[in-house]
Amino acid sequence: MNGAARPIPHGQGRHVAMPLGGIGTGNLAIGADGGLRQWQLQNCGNHRGVLPYTFFALRVSTWEPPANELFVLQARSPDAPATPLVNDDHVPAWQRDLLRTRRGVSGTTFRGLYPFAHLEYHGLPVEVGLEAFNPLVPLDVDDSSLPVALFTFTIANPGPLPAQVWLAAAAQNPVGHDGTTPIDGVRGLGYGGNVNSVRRAGGWTSLVMENPVIDPASPGAGQMVLTVDAADAAVLPQWTHPDEFLAFVAGRAVYGDAERARHASWQADYQASGPRQGFGPSPAGLTWNGGVVASMVLAPGETRAVRLCLAWYFPNRYANFVQFGPPNPQWGPTRFWLGNAYATRFADALDVAAHVRERWTPLRDTSLRWVDVLADSSLPAQAAEHLAAQASIPRSPSCFRTADGAFFGFEGVLGASTVMWSGDVGGSCPLNCTHVWNYAQAVARLFPSLERSMRATEYEVMQAPEGYLPHRVIAPTYLRQLWDVPIGGPVEPALDGMLGAVLKTYREVRHGAPLEPWWPGVKRLLGHVRATWDPEDSGVLHGVQPSTHDIDLCGLNPFTGTLWLAALRAAEEMAVPAGEPGLAAELRELFDRGSARYDEALFNGSYYVQVLEEGDSAEFQWLEGCLADQLIGQWWAHQLGLGHLLPREHVVSALRAVVGHNLRTGFRDFDHPYRVFADEDDTGLLMCTWPLGGRPAVPTRYCDEVWTGSEYQVAAHCLWEGLEEEAQAILAGLWRRYDGGRRNPYNEIECGDHYVRAMAGWSVLDALAGASYDATSGRLTLAPRGHGRWPLLLPTGWGTLVRDAGGARVVPAHGELRISEIICH
Repeated sequence: MNGAARPIPHGQGRHVAMPLGGIGTGNLAIGADGGLRQWQLQNCGNHRGVLPYTFFALRVSTWEPPANELFVLQARSPDAPATPLVNDDHVPAWQRDLLRTRRGVSGTTFRGLYPFAHLEYHGLPVEVGLEAFNPLVPLDVDDSSLPVALFTFTIANPGPLPAQVWLAAAAQNPVGHDGTTPIDGVRGLGYGGNVNSVRRAGGWTSLVMENPVIDPASPGAGQMVLTVDAADAAVLPQWTHPDEFLAFVAGRAVYGDAERARHASWQADYQASGPRQGFGPSPAGLTWNGGVVASMVLAPGETRAVRLCLAWYFPNRYANFVQFGPPNPQWGPTRFWLGNAYATRFADALDVAAHVRERWTPLRDTSLRWVDVLADSSLPAQAAEHLAAQASIPRSPSCFRTADGAFFGFEGVLGASTVMWSGDVGGSCPLNCTHVWNYAQAVARLFPSLERSMRATEYEVMQAPEGYLPHRVIAPTYLRQLWDVPIGGPVEPALDGMLGAVLKTYREVRHGAPLEPWWPGVKRLLGHVRATWDPEDSGVLHGVQPSTHDIDLCGLNPFTGTLWLAALRAAEEMAVPAGEPGLAAELRELFDRGSARYDEALFNGSYYVQVLEEGDSAEFQWLEGCLADQLIGQWWAHQLGLGHLLPREHVVSALRAVVGHNLRTGFRDFDHPYRVFADEDDTGLLMCTWPLGGRPAVPTRYCDEVWTGSEYQVAAHCLWEGLEEEAQAILAGLWRRYDGGRRNPYNEIECGDHYVRAMAGWSVLDALAGASYDATSGRLTLAPRGHGRWPLLLPTGWGTLVRDAGGARVVPAHGELRISEIICH
């Protein structure tokens, strides 16, 4: 993997911050400079989250010539102009202070193929590399939901003489803190009574961080463990400033009486000349830091690996986010407890750490196997890097699982792009927003059971008695849902979200989910849509059509129109196995009428426009404009094997027009009336342009923005239609913007960080391979493509799709690839 990943010198990767954490566990991030930041362990998104004095250090000494050097394993990041609406380049003040007073490394090189980050440290007397990851096993939710960050340092002595090496890891005890309030050194809200202790077992030494005096039901209650695979590691369990710990590291003797550690496993430090150890509780308002030190003597040419595991356990997730809808007296003064799915599997962080230590090798091997499927494919290195990063979004604080295992998602994590409306701590736009999740494809492919959970929530909780589907869910789900009340973003239930629910249901059925539990809800939903927007069965939608643009569309328009056509086809396909052939025929007739009418009314000879009807207001519409998402329903149809919704030649023409008119390079003279997602010399796909003129006085909202989710959607659709140059032009511009220099490749933003619409990127992977799978029949259908090797992820297993002169075949890597037939077009 290391050779397949793009090397990024730390000075060119200021914005790199790869998340380390599992599904619903919270996480931290590692930067290209080697620093740890963006601490979000206590069930609340906080992109500026800081855990002071948590770092790695290295001491190296030699006998002759005498040398003794101590380094903080982090490089100083150069200052540079800020990028609009992002802060992944933020280096905490305490890290800057530490590197001003202590020697860091001269530089680092970062290589990342999610979930693995590899760093090389430069300017050291020995060669040091780091592998950091959190286990990621597609289709296995449990193994991908571990609250840990795993580090393996590889240290090699290239010199002619032996070298004595001490690897140190320091961490602050965070138990009691709420995860959002700023921390000043060791002073923070909720601190006081923190206790650090030492455990030695199974060849590992653990620093256990707890707080026994706080309310066990508080958000900050829990435990954190820092453990190293050295039975005789020295521990400084209690200190307040990095100088104390670094002095401890500097004072380690080459040969101490390590036998003491074996006879007294609770003993922190076996060195008689070491400082007096403390184990008492911290004073009110303060916490303790702690650290572990593993020592080794490396002969010339010798290499040693040292593993460290940081495990955490914060079981008390609450509804600590501002929800949409009018004031609700049921809320009262409380924050409702939601719980954490991972906390139902483990007793505490020690239990987590023990589980991971026992399974470290198989967890790593399986995670590497997935990375190898991507790296050893025909994907260019840049594509592999960014498509692998799709898996980071459901493992960010944008998503979580409650104690009952249900899966939920915000639109993103509040951050620098959201301060204009809701601050920068917490989840953005809760919860399970149907119209934004219309774009997201990665969860459904990587973890199908989680998407099935969302469908169950939609039909069993969210759906109103009248059949419509509000586009957000209220948590806890036993509270009254958003029925017959203003919602927000948009005000009325989003029509595109309802149509998307039908498409997502069919997607899950094609992935092997049973149709029976959801079919009554699908029929009620379709009945509501038809009665409200097409009561005359014309095949086209009329009237006010609330959408993901946070406004009401109207008239005949291809955005909701193609989603409607795709939903009709999907419902037709589901009606047959549901035993309703008459309904299937009725829906097909409705589709045929609608397809002909939309094409006749909206195609202007180049692309599809919007046509208002009598009484429609032009405010927030696009009329003669060229909307990037004008064919979003066709994108869905290709993924679901539904065929063309509109004449193919018109579809291809419209896609060419979208790329030709909306893909812009250079934004220095561009007027940004709202949010800036592309600037300076960037290339990005504008949401809407008016190549023929006629821009309304109040155009469709967000028309002058660049959304990565829409870019992925259009690029994947271009690939399905054979427009490879157009697709590559979009993707090259997107991935250049997020190359680590000015934006983070692991954080594609919109209304928040780790924005879920960006998971449309997964559709690019399937479109590149030209593969469409239907679990109900076991058929793998392949579009015309050249020879190559492509990652193949099916609902029951994953591996590689090989297309060569001999035809097409699959090579399993994990699970079972249940394919009854391969159909090549």
